[in-house]
Amino acid sequence: MTLAQASTRPDETGAAAARPSAAELPNHGRVLPPADPLVAADRLAAELARTAVERDRSGGHAELERERIRASGLLTLSVPVEYGGAGSDWPTIFATLRRLARVDSALAHVYGFHHLQIAGLFLYGDAAQQSLWLHRTIEHGLFWGNALNPLDKRTQAVETADGFVLDGSKTFCSGSVGSDALTVSAWHEPTGTALIGVLPTHRAGITVNADWDAFGQKQTDSGTVDFAKVLIQHREVTQRPGIAATPWSTLRSCIAQLVMANLYTGIAEGAFEAATGYSRDRARPWFASGVAASLDDPFIQKRYGELWVLLRPAQVLTDLAAQKLQATLDLGPDAVTDLHRGEVAVAVAEAKVTAHRAALEIGTQLFDITGASATSARLGFDRYWRNARVHTLHDPVDYKLRDLGRYATTGRVPDPTAYS
Repeated sequence: MTLAQASTRPDETGAAAARPSAAELPNHGRVLPPADPLVAADRLAAELARTAVERDRSGGHAELERERIRASGLLTLSVPVEYGGAGSDWPTIFATLRRLARVDSALAHVYGFHHLQIAGLFLYGDAAQQSLWLHRTIEHGLFWGNALNPLDKRTQAVETADGFVLDGSKTFCSGSVGSDALTVSAWHEPTGTALIGVLPTHRAGITVNADWDAFGQKQTDSGTVDFAKVLIQHREVTQRPGIAATPWSTLRSCIAQLVMANLYTGIAEGAFEAATGYSRDRARPWFASGVAASLDDPFIQKRYGELWVLLRPAQVLTDLAAQKLQATLDLGPDAVTDLHRGEVAVAVAEAKVTAHRAALEIGTQLFDITGASATSARLGFDRYWRNARVHTLHDPVDYKLRDLGRYATTGRVPDPTAYS
């Protein structure tokens, strides 16, 4: 069962969902699902790898490469078959994400967050909203972005007869540049809670700024989005202010964290593959080793063994967490309990901590193995560490360890938050 097949509440009002105008929602044309998602991901990864080092240096918006992602059909994976999508499960989606992250973790992040926004439709939205936006995603070839940073409350929502008017700014809006639709959040002062909704990126009053300037993950388009008297109609609001969260709806943060865990695991895999390839094909053995090939040096073998025992747990735990997530989603919104949700959060935290460490350590230690010549800028091996270092700062790993320690000693599952 996919997320959509387990999906949520009907359209309680019976009103037609608000329909964006043609000017607001570009039509890129219908994109068909890939025959085999993993083959399509490998093919796309090979294309992205050709320019990954150069694009990492230059940064900016990867318009051409994002079009290649769209053309691959992989954006359809999280959309159910009945809406024209591939209807893939989350273990498959995460497997494609990892393949892309091995060569280009910035665009893998944008890709993963596209699927996260679609997941939000099922966890928050009603049947009419799902039908409208999922059909549009397939028929118009939409690429989704994010303006939902939960810690940034500067965007305020004021209710009107037609919906809510949004004013303010959002930071860390991954995938926003070049997107067609956005998931947005805004703070509602009267209730002291946030609303969540979906909007066309080209809605009047929305300004997407290409101002992301971190030293890693340079092409994630994660800058700021400004809202100036932007109307979000009632039928575009997927979670109204003041509505209590449910175990089902709070699975979104588990999906978001597992996107990151798979991203870090993919970075670690990419760094490991880059290092072993260099050791096999280019590295010269140290003069005192007494061997003819670098990979025959027992100290080099020991080093790779140490990296392997970092990488393998990350791979295994991210896969197990994806399976746990899918099994919980398959229960459906009415059957998912606090304990079900909490056990998913534990599995995700285990995966994320392990992947976090693997990406940083392998991205650093690969140079101890490959030597000084591997620091050549034309190889771009430094991007693995830089990208991991920037992205693993998304939320403090210490709080994941706190949650796991508390669970291990008391059995208490993590409290649902936007980051756990």
